[in-house]
Amino acid sequence: MTRIERGFAILLLLSDGSMLSAAALAQRFEVSVRTIYRDIDMLSTTGVPIYADRGAKGGYRLLEGFFLPPVSFARDEAVAVLLALALARGLKVTPFARELEAAERKLVTALPKPLRPLLAETRRLIGFERTAPDAFHPELPAAVGEGDGASGAEARTVELFLKAVLDGTQIRFTYRSPYRAGGAPVATEAEPLGALWDRERWYLVGTRRPHGGGGERRFWRADRVVEIEASSLRAPQPRDFDIRRHLGRRWLGEAMAAWARTSPVVIRMRRSQAERLAADWYFAFARFEAKEADEVVMTYGEDQPARVLELVRWLGPGAELVEPRSWRSLLRDELRALLAAHA
Repeated sequence: MTRIERGFAILLLLSDGSMLSAAALAQRFEVSVRTIYRDIDMLSTTGVPIYADRGAKGGYRLLEGFFLPPVSFARDEAVAVLLALALARGLKVTPFARELEAAERKLVTALPKPLRPLLAETRRLIGFERTAPDAFHPELPAAVGEGDGASGAEARTVELFLKAVLDGTQIRFTYRSPYRAGGAPVATEAEPLGALWDRERWYLVGTRRPHGGGGERRFWRADRVVEIEASSLRAPQPRDFDIRRHLGRRWLGEAMAAWARTSPVVIRMRRSQAERLAADWYFAFARFEAKEADEVVMTYGEDQPARVLELVRWLGPGAELVEPRSWRSLLRDELRALLAAHA
C-alpha cells in the first residue's frame, strides 16, 4: 500500500467521527508508529484538519463536518445563497475570499443550465453600498504601509479566529488599543466564541484568559490585532452563547457604559439637541437625563478632547460642556478665536 493509499484509508476510518491512536493505526496497516506520524503530517500539510487529543484515551480525530454531504437547493434557495455571497464580496474585509469564489463556482455549476447565465452574473447585476462616512467618528488616516495589505491581514485574523471557533481551540494574539496608555500591543489568550460585522469592521468575541485564571468576555476589533496564531489547546464551547444577543449594537452599549465610568464627559443641552443625538448610532448609547422642561444632560465616555469640542461646537447655542472642567478652557479659547475671525 502506498502512502497516498494509506492516507486515504486513514481518512475513511476517521470520517465517521472515530478517534484512533497512532498505535491502533499502525497495527491496522502493519506499519510502524513513526510511519503513521509521517502519514498524519502529510495529511495535515495538504490541509486535512486532523487533530490529536492527548492522554491515555487520546488519539487522532477528523474535524466534524470535513466531509459534507451533497446539498440540493430549490431555485429560490440558490438565489438567496448567491445573494449572500455577493454581499460578502462587497464587504471592506472579506474573510475566506478564495473559498468564497470556489463555493460560488461550485454552486453555479450545480444549477440547472437555464439558471446559470442569470445567477452567474450576480456580481454585475446586484450591488451592496458600503457604509457612508461618519462625520462624528471618522476613521483615522491609514499609517504608512497600510492599505490593501492591512485588509488582507484583517481577513486572515478573522479566518483564524473563526476556524478556532469551529475547531473548539484557543487562540493567541497581540492587540493594540488606541485607548491604552503608550499604545503598546498586549499579548492575549482567549477562548473564541464568534464574530460580528458592523460598519465595515469585524469584531471578535471571546473569553479572555488572563494568567492566574478567571475569564472575561470581550470584543476585539480585528483590524487592531497585530499578530495571531491558533493554539492546540482545547476551548470549551458554552451552550449559552448566541451572537444574536449582541446584535442591535447591544455590545456597543455595554462598552460605552463602561467607558462612561472611566472617562465621563457631561454635556448639558436642549431637548431638541438631545433627541437628534439619541437618533445617532453611536450617541444613542449615551445616558440622557431630563432635568427641566427643555434641558437634558448627556453623559458618555471619551478621552479625546478634540472630539468633544467638535461635538459641542456642532450642537451650537444651548449646549454647554460641564465635565471635564479642564476642557472648558480649551473650548473657550477656540470660541474666542472663532469670534475674532468673524468680528
